[in-house]
Amino acid sequence: MSPIAPEPPEDWLPLSHPDTSDLEGQLVQAALGAPCWSAGALVAQFEMAFARDIGRAHAVAVASGTVGTWLALRAWGIGAGDEVIASAHGWQPVAHAVTLTGARVVFSDINYWSGCLEPARAEAHITPRTKALLVGNVNGHPADWPAWRALAQLHGLALLEDSTEAIGSRHQGCCVGSFGDVAVFDFAQPSPLCCGEGGMLVTDDATLAAELRYLRARTLEDRRSISVGARVPLQAGISEVTAALGLAQLSRLDEILARRKTVEQHYLTQMSSFEGIKPPFIAPGVDEVHWMLYVVHLGKRFTASACAEIIEDLATEGIEAALYSKPLHQQFAYTQLGHQRGQLPLLERIADRALALPLHGQLTPSHVHFIVKTLKDSSLNVGAGAAIY
Repeated sequence: MSPIAPEPPEDWLPLSHPDTSDLEGQLVQAALGAPCWSAGALVAQFEMAFARDIGRAHAVAVASGTVGTWLALRAWGIGAGDEVIASAHGWQPVAHAVTLTGARVVFSDINYWSGCLEPARAEAHITPRTKALLVGNVNGHPADWPAWRALAQLHGLALLEDSTEAIGSRHQGCCVGSFGDVAVFDFAQPSPLCCGEGGMLVTDDATLAAELRYLRARTLEDRRSISVGARVPLQAGISEVTAALGLAQLSRLDEILARRKTVEQHYLTQMSSFEGIKPPFIAPGVDEVHWMLYVVHLGKRFTASACAEIIEDLATEGIEAALYSKPLHQQFAYTQLGHQRGQLPLLERIADRALALPLHGQLTPSHVHFIVKTLKDSSLNVGAGAAIY
């Protein structure tokens, strides 16, 4: 028997906490009482409701955002010998999917302010082998979608929108998930729409949606097919229980996001007295940002070890915090492929000093006050009493 993880203290403030109601329990109980727990009516209902809310024609439920991205790349025929431009920055490691297909991931640097990929920098990496652009709405902030659409059309590239961190955000009057040829969402924590695990692909292309469904899983009808092995499908769907959670969370999403916005306002109020900490950046044309986590950017003089000390100090006081991004190009699997520190200077400058703080609807004004005060005290101690910047 595996050891049981110790329970966190009662006053532990986690990075994320699912926002639940009686509705989640009712729908889960209905799913458990049904004769089919896999690929049943609730999965279909969740897909239809999600597509409708995002404003896309088709939605395909998948096991995770990374798996969904893998399926999209496979559906486009991307594999060995091809290249996909992506970011090494973010919380959800969606770019892993490129490596899983056998294609080469080409990391490009980010916009310093938004944290999203910069179109002009990415264009310099386009070669005859480039087949797709994988662009994320980082920590909820929408990317520059008009520029990305123009770039994709100019070079004849597929545009895959990573919205795994951004559900609810809006850009130029449209929801995130509206901009790519395919967009991918993830429902694991710390997503506001939380199912524990799972994800969703959305698209307006009926042929592509059919291929995604084929690649997602083999159906009962496929058991007698002589051609099913031509394009080997995965076991990459979600259960009826997961879909039940998704339907409940989706129906309550506006309420969930509103509670998180209230907490965000508490942070902004408390941070206003924190010397050197600036309000989160929101680019022109962005209508609304729903941050996945509350990220604080420390000054250049804070080293990685100093940030680690701050995280430890917060944990000692019962507050969960983490570096927002551990850049992929600095991780072992990618350094073995030739990537190294120094190739993405803007990303590295941000990632070394970006602290993710708790953001969820269970936080009270007093919780936020305590988090910010503890962060301030720790940063002053680490910095020997000097200001942040």
